[in-house]
Amino acid sequence: MDTSFVWDDGFVTGLDAVDEQHRALVDLFNELSRALFSQTADSEPVLADVYARLLAYTAYHFREEEDMMAAAGLDPRHLEAHRMLHQQFVDQVRMLWTQRASLADAGTTLVDFLTSWLGLHILGIDQSMARQVVSVRQGLSAAQAFERERETHDNGIQALLKMISKLYAALSVQNAQLAEANQHLEARVAQRTRELEEANERLRTLSRTDALLNIANRAHFNEWLEQACALARRAQRPVGLVMIDVDCFKRYNDRYGHQQGDACLQAVARAVAGCVRRGTDLVARYGGEELAVVLPETDAAGAQAMAERMVQAVRALDLPHADSLAGPWVTISAGVCSQVPNAAPGGASGSAALIARADAALYAAKHQGRNRAVAATESS
Repeated sequence: MDTSFVWDDGFVTGLDAVDEQHRALVDLFNELSRALFSQTADSEPVLADVYARLLAYTAYHFREEEDMMAAAGLDPRHLEAHRMLHQQFVDQVRMLWTQRASLADAGTTLVDFLTSWLGLHILGIDQSMARQVVSVRQGLSAAQAFERERETHDNGIQALLKMISKLYAALSVQNAQLAEANQHLEARVAQRTRELEEANERLRTLSRTDALLNIANRAHFNEWLEQACALARRAQRPVGLVMIDVDCFKRYNDRYGHQQGDACLQAVARAVAGCVRRGTDLVARYGGEELAVVLPETDAAGAQAMAERMVQAVRALDLPHADSLAGPWVTISAGVCSQVPNAAPGGASGSAALIARADAALYAAKHQGRNRAVAATESS
């Protein structure tokens, strides 16, 4: 498509500055048309440049035209109608440009609008403006020139222009409604996307959370520990691990019932989790009444101190346990280990060795009388 608007003498208004600016607009319209139908890879930057220059020149032309009408002293009724048409054009072009991605044939739609508007505008209100300027220069008042233009200009052309103007106005409203509908659709799609993302995040959270204790489940623990060990091995930094068991929990269930046993485990989990402060630490249900706490970047002293705080926090709950071998209250035993994970055979991160040492320390804590935290030994 070489051109979209072909200029001929029928579009001449007789006002030299206005005609010169109309010719410049025609050139920009045709340049934009060629860019819209170009198939080159860099067409988008070219399009954006032509569009920006078109809007800038349009704004300049409209200001010049409105200043000229005011200086010529034309009737305010004409000035107001003319300014309104200018603003409608700017609004329509911006709307079509921003919505072009959602239009079936954006290039044709935009080019047809631009060329139709320019032809209608020149043949209609711009040539009417030029005739009124001539009338005022010949001695008529602005009001007389305006009324004369309305009453004596060729009725056939006036009727045709009036019909085209109504069609243009209807299309403008339709385009605006389409743009609004597209915006609402985009907003609904965006809202639905957010809702789906939130639902998926909730599902991911549920898949990693123990339903009873509202802490990480075993699968999440395994994944988290593997990642922590892999990072620690590369950085040669220690990972702390605390394995926790509720003392004599079977006796608790037998004495108080499983419903009370669930409430006991929930209270213990809250107390243990309440001791954790860092986002990188993880409290998880390892299985049954057993919990596990991953402490990245934590040496043996730090892990031991954390485990002892957890033992004290559970004891401070003062939950009665009449059948416990460790005392009249619910208590926990903790096994503590901290080490720099070494690469295990097969490329594993060393998490299995960490769990084995913490488990051995937990066994030692229970063997030493429970209600305590015991650190893993070098031989464990």
